[in-house]
Amino acid sequence: MITIEVNHLSELDNLADTILKFAANRRIFALYGPMGAGKTTLIKSICHRLGVTDEVNSPTFSIINEYMTLEQEPVYHFDFYRINKIEEAFDIGYENYFYSDSKCFIEWPEKIKQLLPPNTVQITIVADDENQKRMVSIELLE
Repeated sequence: MITIEVNHLSELDNLADTILKFAANRRIFALYGPMGAGKTTLIKSICHRLGVTDEVNSPTFSIINEYMTLEQEPVYHFDFYRINKIEEAFDIGYENYFYSDSKCFIEWPEKIKQLLPPNTVQITIVADDENQKRMVSIELLE
């Protein structure tokens, strides 16, 4: 596990590069943190580093967004905040995404924890709003 302190938004591209390098060939990224911690903002930065050409925004109501990279590779972004039952993840066919060859970024993964595949990259954001900084921990789960 590594932990990185982020003091300004300008540091996010470097953080994104670190996450992608640390993750190596892993594809599933589970982002934990309270509302407003910066999960979507970090996903935007990671997607930018992956070459996503689409606008990246939170799929709060749609649950899933699909983006395309410059190489026409899909990237999936999930937000499970609004689901009430695990069956809702089955209804959207989560396994078709999680077990594809595409990268998946998941906000509110605690709602579907039992469905996360092995080798998930766990990213935890702890917000210190008083000092305007974030502590970001990255762990490779087995």
